[in-house]
Order: sequence, then structure tokens, then C-alpha cells
Amino acid sequence: MNGNNPDKINPSVMSRRKFLQTSVAAGSLLGMGVTPSLSSLQAKVKGARSFDLLIKNGVVYTGDGRAPIQGDIGIKDGKIAAVGHLGDTANQVVEVDGYAVSPGFIDIHSHTDTHLLLCREGDSKIYQGVTTDVGGNCGGSPFPYSDQWLAAHQDDQRLIDPTWSNIDGFYQALEENKIGINYASFTGHGQLRSMVVGDYDVKATPEQIKAMQTLLAQQLEMGSVGLTCGMIYTPGCYASNEEITELCKVVAQYNRLFAIHIRNESSGVEEALQETIEFARPSGVRLQISHLKASRRVNWHKLPHLLQMIDAAAYSGMDIAFDRYPYTASSTGLSTTFIPQRYLQGSKEEIVAILKDPQKREELTRYIHSRLDILGGPQYVLISSTHKPENEEFKGKELGVCATMMDMEVPEFILHLLVSENVRVSIIVFSMDEENLKLIYAHRLGMPGSDGSVYSPQGPLSVNMPHPRSYGTFPRFLGSYVREQKVIDLPTAIYKMTALPASRLGLHDRGLIRPGYHADLVVFDPQTISELSSYANPHQFNKGIEHVFVNGVWTLKNANHTGALAGAVL
Repeated sequence: MNGNNPDKINPSVMSRRKFLQTSVAAGSLLGMGVTPSLSSLQAKVKGARSFDLLIKNGVVYTGDGRAPIQGDIGIKDGKIAAVGHLGDTANQVVEVDGYAVSPGFIDIHSHTDTHLLLCREGDSKIYQGVTTDVGGNCGGSPFPYSDQWLAAHQDDQRLIDPTWSNIDGFYQALEENKIGINYASFTGHGQLRSMVVGDYDVKATPEQIKAMQTLLAQQLEMGSVGLTCGMIYTPGCYASNEEITELCKVVAQYNRLFAIHIRNESSGVEEALQETIEFARPSGVRLQISHLKASRRVNWHKLPHLLQMIDAAAYSGMDIAFDRYPYTASSTGLSTTFIPQRYLQGSKEEIVAILKDPQKREELTRYIHSRLDILGGPQYVLISSTHKPENEEFKGKELGVCATMMDMEVPEFILHLLVSENVRVSIIVFSMDEENLKLIYAHRLGMPGSDGSVYSPQGPLSVNMPHPRSYGTFPRFLGSYVREQKVIDLPTAIYKMTALPASRLGLHDRGLIRPGYHADLVVFDPQTISELSSYANPHQFNKGIEHVFVNGVWTLKNANHTGALAGAVL
């Protein structure tokens, strides 16, 4: 970290860093409810009659949680120029006839990453109103890389051959490719550890921790929005609390965000949350709990206590919040769920060798049976992605069905599939409670985040069966939890999708409909908005979203993509 002095950086990086710090400060004001009044919005209308684009007669939800106003939005040079009753003077007028108009939705927790290079339009996100997507979550980010690391992980580089070594290079690749949505990224702790320590269960030395701090500081200086951890995934799960605390100190120096997939989300969820609060507190870092949940039926009753723990941390002065996708099924790796962490060390070849070892089979079979018992049986697990043609038939089917197709017992089939796919298999697991979701979204610090990626019904991202959250998170949130179940009202819901995540991420000029802010806007029908994506047929766009504007450019028009690529790297 430049001799442990983060201020010793070159002038071009310094200007970016100062800008980002200013963004965080401004974003924090939003989180405290410091928002513009209607009178201040309308006061700026005078003298601003010539617009590039004018959105007429909308019900405007400004993003601050207040009641909407009836009026127009004038856009000039990609930014909001005025809000109020603005006449008809504009190069282009879009009549929205009483539909809701809100700031573009911000997905604070995504795994889009390199998918945006394969579908630069951002299909599954733009069609649900997401104008800003934030990747690098759960400890995994597509940077930093070294030549040595890439050589040792060639099998992990699917579809994309990285041409970069750090976040600057990755951002440059996105900019050169042009993208249809805005994008920002965290830095993944798992990637830092893999680069510096390796993929084994060993304690990081003080020198290795300093090396990770240096790498992290470099990514933050280049524009990373913070650090993420995946404490159930290798190699992040092998880190000590001291290691994470030392890295959090760097994040705190830059006033960025620390987001974490905690170490246990089921039987030990309370202990894992307490552990997280305790190792984050000494650093002073701003904390985001990723996809908060109490998984498995026997743990559902723990969710209210988790919220009490978060409240207690907030009242003690910790800057803390959380997100969650609006579904009762999770999605993760088959190996993560059914293979002990001690056997997931090292390279894919080393892991496969263990899975094929006859002397380990009996132990692994017992472990898989124990996991199936916890989950309630194989019927609660779907295969969602494979990569070998011979395994195509298993996608979208329950584990028990797949095992029967192969005339195998379920544990035997799981081991067979992991070996065949070189460990790369994704699953969907049904394990959570609908009532807990209502509590999460009703809480003042809770917000939606997809935990999904950019996908498309066409091209290379159409071949697997992703969790429907990648297509339907925000329409489902608005349709099910706001309109139908009335967990929260619409102004509050929009705040949770816009100004609140913007304040967490330090985006000082997005997340509100306010003069001077970037014109990321969504026009939708509150009475019909809903998701169509399903577990059986995930590659479906939603209904009820009429228009989306990204940086003032009409990107979704009458529910169809215009082909515009106006997204920016933030």
C-alpha cells in the first residue's frame, strides 16, 4: 500500500480517489434523509426550457421516500435539468401518461462481472429497470490477476480470456466494449488471498497480509467501491478474523464499503453474524451484510434475532445495512453444498483426485447424506448449470430425478457429476421462509439485491438455467412485496432500490431524481409490474416496465431494447 501510506499515489489516481471520497460524503447525507424539497426542484425550472428529452406527465418518485409529484422531467446532456411542469420545449418528448417514473434501480449485490463482456446490453438487468449493477461480490472479482495465477487457473476462465491484471484493466475492457448499463465493482477477498496466499487452508503470514493490503489499496485507488468476503467459499473461508480485520482497515481508510457473505447462514447464523460485527468493528469500516437469511426450516425462527443484532450494532454507532433477493431459494455451487471445505483446497485437479479416491468415498457419501438430511431431501435441490454436453440433460432437474436417470444413488450421482464437470456445477436450493422476507424488507436497513448476473435469452449466456433472480428481482420486489402483500409502500420501496444503495456505495449523483443528477430513469406501471422468469423457464423478461433511460439515453423503449450502449463504468 505504498509504504502503508495510501496518500502516496500518482496525480491521476489522486483525482479519482478524491472524487470518490466526495461521493461517499454526499451519499451519506442521503442515508440521513438530507434530500431536496419539491420547491427546490421546481425552483431550478426557470431558464431551463430547452431539453434534449422531456418525460411528460409522469407520477415522479424522486427516490427520497417521499410521496410522488405529478410532473415532467427535463433531460439535458445526460443529466436531469429540471423537474416540474415544463411545457413542451424539447428535441424529443416522451409522453408517459401517468406511469410511475423513478430513479434507475441500483443492484448493490450482483455477480455480473465478465458476463457484461458477453452481453454488453445487460439484457436481464436493463429489462428489470436496473441501470447500475455492482459486481465483485461474495469474495470473488475478475481481478487482480497475475500471469502465474492465470496459468494455474486456466480451467476457471470460461468464455472469457482476461486481458487485464487489475480493476483498471477490467474497467478499460468494459469501456472499450461499450455497455448498456452502468457498472461498478468490489474487490473480492478470495481473489486477493488466492493471488497472495494460494488456495489452501493455511494461515496468512504478516507479510502476506501486508501484500494483500497493498493489492487491495491499489484496486481501491483505481475505483473499486470496496471489499467483499465469501466466508463459505474457498479460499476465503480459510482466512482468520485478524486477516479480514486488517483488510477492513484499508477499506475504512478509503471510506469504502465492506460487504460479506457471512461464514454460516443456517445452524450457526447468529454466531456468524456476531463474528462479522466483532471483526469489522475495530476497523471502523462501513458494513453491508450480503443476502441476509436464516436458511433451513429449523433456523427460520432466528431471523428476528438477526435483525435485533443488526439494530444493536447500528445503535452502537456502526454503519451497517443489509440486502436480500426476493426469493426463498438460494443458488450456489454443488461442491460448496455437498463437499467438506477441507477437501476443496488447491487446484481443480487436486479436488477431483480426492473425489475419485476410493478411500474417501465412504466418508464423502456419509457427509452428502448428512447434508441431504439438513436440506430436507434431494427434491429441494435443482441442477442449474453444467458445461459438458453429456450433462446437458440434468439442467433444471431435481437431484433425485437426475440420480434415477443414471441409475445411481444420490451421493454417487453428486460425486459423478462433480468429477465429470471438473467441480463446476451450480445448483438452486429451496430452503428459506417467505415470512422472513417480509421482515427483511420492512426493516429500515434492508434493501433488495439480486445476487444474480447479467443473462440473456440469446447467445452464450442462454445455455444454462440461472436462478430467476437474475431476471426478476426488482419487478418481483415491487409486484409481490409492495403491490400485493403491502409490506412497504411504493415511495419507501423505490428509496430502497435507489437512494439507499446509492448512499451505501457513495454514488453522489445517482439514485435521486434531482437537477444535476445523471438521468438514470425507469418508467413503469405499478399496477402490472411483475416478474415472468421462473425456475423452470428463467430466460424471460418482465412485464410492466415501459421505458428505461441510462445517462439520459433511451435504452428500453416500449419494453424493447433500442440497442443503445450508454452505460458508464462508475
